[in-house]
Amino acid sequence: MKNGTEFIPSGSVTSPEGFQAGATGAGIKKKSGLDLGILSSEVPCVAAGMFTTNRVKAAPVILCQQRLRNGKARAVVVNSGCANACTGERGLVDGTEMAELAAGVVGAVPEEVLVASTGVIGQPLPMARLRAGMGQITLSRDGGHELARAMMTTDTVPKEVAVGIEGSEAIIGGAVKGSGMIHPDLATLLCFLTTDASVALDFLRSALRRAVDISFNMVSIDTDTSTNDTVLILANGLAGGGTISRGSRQADAFQQALDKLCVHLAKATARDGEGATRLIEVTVSGAPGPAEAKLAARTIVSSPLVKSAVHGSDPNWGRILAAVGRSGVEVIAEKIELHIGHICLVRDGCPLPFNEAEVVQVLKGGEVPIALNLNLGNAEATAWGCDLSEEYVTINSQYTT
Repeated sequence: MKNGTEFIPSGSVTSPEGFQAGATGAGIKKKSGLDLGILSSEVPCVAAGMFTTNRVKAAPVILCQQRLRNGKARAVVVNSGCANACTGERGLVDGTEMAELAAGVVGAVPEEVLVASTGVIGQPLPMARLRAGMGQITLSRDGGHELARAMMTTDTVPKEVAVGIEGSEAIIGGAVKGSGMIHPDLATLLCFLTTDASVALDFLRSALRRAVDISFNMVSIDTDTSTNDTVLILANGLAGGGTISRGSRQADAFQQALDKLCVHLAKATARDGEGATRLIEVTVSGAPGPAEAKLAARTIVSSPLVKSAVHGSDPNWGRILAAVGRSGVEVIAEKIELHIGHICLVRDGCPLPFNEAEVVQVLKGGEVPIALNLNLGNAEATAWGCDLSEEYVTINSQYTT
């Protein structure tokens, strides 16, 4: 039996029983390296997904939405270097062929294969390279680490983890990619989640929605949202045990593990933001309701002025109050309390004397915690982001050249 919801050492998306993955360098990205991968299950899975709210949707998003209507899948094929977005009918044709090619590697029905792409928008997939590369992929239980690297574009590190589900032998694994075009409308670019638990479809969908809402939907790097944002979860049931459904004995444990895993991956995404040097964690408490708490936290963490101040280790706390004041959330200035790290800067809406050097040291840390209490209710929410550096501009001014 797994020990609670502890993280599993060297865990990956293939840590759950029955999952394999593999990747290759097909030459899709300009730079050499892994850029084409497959994740598969030995048996068909119950599957669910969440997708970008951007009205310009990439072909892989459209295909996944169509294929997940029946709540079943067995594999995911992913490429980096080309988003296959804004490519018209050809994009759908190429995405369909991509799934067919992967099905041949996995031994699955093509309709059981989900498709994901990330990279430059407006360019067709280089299908000749993709066809050649697909035959070079070898699947294995250790291949989750390769898959996590093959998903990367401007990411500097692969982001992957696995956790046990308390009270069972089941595991949830996951991998995410994303460093830019990240904002709370799903937020992350691509995330694949797997579990060997048996999970009822309606509960799997609701559990995923909740986990995404408190994790990826609370991350902002640059206030832009991708055309390709996709979160997929596959449950194959190979760990045994009864089916987890809403209200069942294991439902809370499954939700807790999924939440923990997704929050971990969300923070890793924010920490690896393009050009980032610091992770910013904003907690808003005392809000009238959950929606207000989330909106306030997301507004602060996505503020370019707040992000710039953190980058420069500048204790310009007025920017934080200005951000929450424009968020649309009810605010009574005379009730606000603000902390940066352990240091209280504002109480009852009034500034307190503080040691500037101490605040600067907090802002220079790898993780910068900001806590704002509105003192208007009991709701609380946390959002994550990163500082805004010169390197962010450099990366995005040269992305296609």
